[in-house]
Amino acid sequence: MFKSDRIIALSVGASKIVLAEFSIVKSSGPELRNYGIGRLEIDPEHETDESPFIVTAIRDVMKRCGIKPAPLFMTVSGQAVFPRYVKLPPVSRDKIDQIIQYEAEQNVPFPINEVVWDYELIETEENDLSVMLVAVKIENVKRLTDCVIALGLEPEIVDVAPMALYNTVRYNYSDLKGCTMILDIGARSSNLIFIEGSRIFSRSIPVAGNAITNELAKEFDLSFAEAEEIKLTHGFVAFGGVYAGPDSQVADRVSKIVRNVITRLHAEVNRSINFYRSQQGGSMPSLVLLTGGSSIIPHSDTFFKEKLKVDVEYLNPFANVVVSDQIDTTKIASDLQLMGEVVGLALRRALTCPIEINLMPPDIVAKKVFKRRQPYFALAGVGIVLIMLCWWVYCQRIRAMLTKQSSNIEKKTESLAIIQEHLNRANEDITNITDRINIITDVISLRTAWIEMLESIHSCMPDGMWITSVKPMLRGTEIVEIELELSWFEDKLKKASSSRATAIEMFRDKLRESSHFVGEGTSIKKAIPPLPGAYAHDFIIGAALKKPIDVGVILTEKKDK
Repeated sequence: MFKSDRIIALSVGASKIVLAEFSIVKSSGPELRNYGIGRLEIDPEHETDESPFIVTAIRDVMKRCGIKPAPLFMTVSGQAVFPRYVKLPPVSRDKIDQIIQYEAEQNVPFPINEVVWDYELIETEENDLSVMLVAVKIENVKRLTDCVIALGLEPEIVDVAPMALYNTVRYNYSDLKGCTMILDIGARSSNLIFIEGSRIFSRSIPVAGNAITNELAKEFDLSFAEAEEIKLTHGFVAFGGVYAGPDSQVADRVSKIVRNVITRLHAEVNRSINFYRSQQGGSMPSLVLLTGGSSIIPHSDTFFKEKLKVDVEYLNPFANVVVSDQIDTTKIASDLQLMGEVVGLALRRALTCPIEINLMPPDIVAKKVFKRRQPYFALAGVGIVLIMLCWWVYCQRIRAMLTKQSSNIEKKTESLAIIQEHLNRANEDITNITDRINIITDVISLRTAWIEMLESIHSCMPDGMWITSVKPMLRGTEIVEIELELSWFEDKLKKASSSRATAIEMFRDKLRESSHFVGEGTSIKKAIPPLPGAYAHDFIIGAALKKPIDVGVILTEKKDK
């Protein structure tokens, strides 16, 4: 089973609006469920804004027929659009869009930013590629879309009336041969649509039902509304020179005017046929399908059949389209000439149509795009929230894990801090012990130096001499000199003396030659003569050290103690 869908199709003419409700089954044709026709009480003799009349007419039809809001498909008049048919040069498919954009800018008679335009590619039987460009001024199409939006309806597609009729004919008349011409006679204008194979050509003619009404108003000196009433009551197309007959002078005068206007329309149709054949390479139509509100003027079909010398029929838009049993067959039969466009709109929803044009205003397109994207925005928002939530949960877990790890690290740090404190104390002890060892080592080194120095002194001492005291001489913390007090047996002293030097001087000279003392800095400071009866001779020698001895470590140690 296919899903059922419901749409509203709207055709806005110069004097009427047609609103139809269709039930759509995908891959199958539409079914007409309900429809209504409303008159636009507009006097074309006075320029006025049509919008209030359109809104009122649509609202009245929806209320009268019980049609509820649904997606809306609508048409704009063929007179309001600018169709252009351009043969494309042989280019690759990826360049077609650029070529079409260029052709649109060249062929549309308005600045491209002031119009809504669309196109349809048409491939001929000779495999030539052409494009049908359709453009409408933005202000004209917005005037219509604003009307339906004001009623709470949402337009989905803005089609062109001739293209909607084309799709209707192609669906309902699938076995057409040769060239077929649709003649859509409306109130303000008449549309010609040529169908020949895959070729399509349309043209709008400014001769239609209102031209008859205007001529009647002039002839009978009536208002437009009164003249319209006479047209509907007495209007028909007379044959040859025979009109209504002697029994009705009004009908006689009306038929003359109708025939004159229809004759003008025939002349324009002939001119369009000749243009189509000469400029578009088309053929003479073999069938004319009449449609439009003014096409039902009596004998119109006979008139065009005689003048064009081709078969003329009234277009039946429901040849292959289902009409609900709820609709009165007599009523729908009397309104067939007005239903072609709405059927073409319904086909746009149900099937893929040969011509698919959409002249939706840019602002509505932007809103629709935004609306279509809203669910994705919502999903994206939900996704962002979920991502943020996941990140929050992840961060909370990481935070808990880090807190636990931090607590463990703090405990380990505390235990290591205690160990570090013990190590610091041990290091201090080691440092102190090392310092003590260094001091002891220095002391030992000093003692060794003293022993060596004393041995050097002893080696210089002659027989009978001895040291009574050794006194170091300090400069700061360094011993730079030692003062030796010595005693020598008198008899030994005399024996050691010579004529050149005394024994004491000879001892001094030996000290000067020692590696421990400075020669010039070693001198006899004092010689004490012996007392009467003494057996020893005393003297003092100052010996300057070559290498001063630093006793600062020993002094510091003594001070600390």
